[in-house]
Amino acid sequence: MKQLVQTFTLIFVAAFALMYAASYLNASEGYTGGNTLTVYNWGDYIDPELISKFEEETGIKVIYQTFDSNEAMMTKIVQGGTTFDVAVPSEYAVDKMRKENLLLPLDHSKLPGMADINPRFMNLAFDPGNQYSVPYFWGTVGIVYNPELVGNLTFKSWNDLWDPSLKNKILLVDGAREILGMSLNSMNYSVNDTNEDHLQAALAKLQKLTPNVKAIVGDEIKMLLANEEAAVGIVWSGDASEIIGNNEKLTYELPEEGTNLWSDNMVIPKTAKNIEGAHQFINFMLNPENAAQNAEYVGYSTPNEKALTLLPEEISSDERFYPELDSMKLEVYENLGKIMLAHYNELFLEFKMHKK
Repeated sequence: MKQLVQTFTLIFVAAFALMYAASYLNASEGYTGGNTLTVYNWGDYIDPELISKFEEETGIKVIYQTFDSNEAMMTKIVQGGTTFDVAVPSEYAVDKMRKENLLLPLDHSKLPGMADINPRFMNLAFDPGNQYSVPYFWGTVGIVYNPELVGNLTFKSWNDLWDPSLKNKILLVDGAREILGMSLNSMNYSVNDTNEDHLQAALAKLQKLTPNVKAIVGDEIKMLLANEEAAVGIVWSGDASEIIGNNEKLTYELPEEGTNLWSDNMVIPKTAKNIEGAHQFINFMLNPENAAQNAEYVGYSTPNEKALTLLPEEISSDERFYPELDSMKLEVYENLGKIMLAHYNELFLEFKMHKK
């Protein structure tokens, strides 16, 4: 009997130890309580000093994790293995997430900072009334280039990319919507086009661009362009800002045929554990001083009107990154649905295979 009691005692101690270990691991993997908050965001997309400031002001410990695509973010949230309190999807992903019941509605009474957001970025089709999302950053897709390396080309048109003088001089960001959208725009079609003839025409035109494409790359595009290892790049505006900050020879252009106007947004996933803390964090990021600091650090454009007045004039008056929105042909990505999005990815993969 004594041996049996000792055995049960050992089992109990072992079970308790495993429960403790599991609790610790869960916390590190994103399971949250009242004093912790798990934020899921794009890489290098917040000033780390703001995380420390939020922790000091609230006593809430932030567990910060990153993703590299909306699809990867949504997959992880759907799987539910990790609990996130705040996530930062792009507009079409917000639309998809709300329709799939993956988001909690926001309590606007706890988010007074929403009053400072430019109405241009509010109440859009992907989230009417901003029931589920709050704008975080916005930007465009355009052309960053080195004038010293491209002759007389000015890239007022997407079609300049096809100039034979640019052989092996162009870097493309690795994004199906961005690159197919660029090709569609070059023919005056919408970045949300689903007409099969138009999509095939966009693919065929991209294949003709192949001799000029040096590589299709990810985040390294910023370093490669800043180091002048290519003359031209198709990038997001915030990346362009960082590239130009590292090499002032370069500049950024939005072609006249139009381009994508995107926004990333703060949301609370349905599986959040610290809903109160999530609202605190979102409103903290809406504070004009914090939003301005974040915009200056990250390089993307803030939708916060009061924050914009706090930025250095050389940033806020730079029309490359704060263009007059109503004077340009800018389109927000629409949620094309699972089947059409897969088709875009297939076409982009076909282009990449053609490149090889």
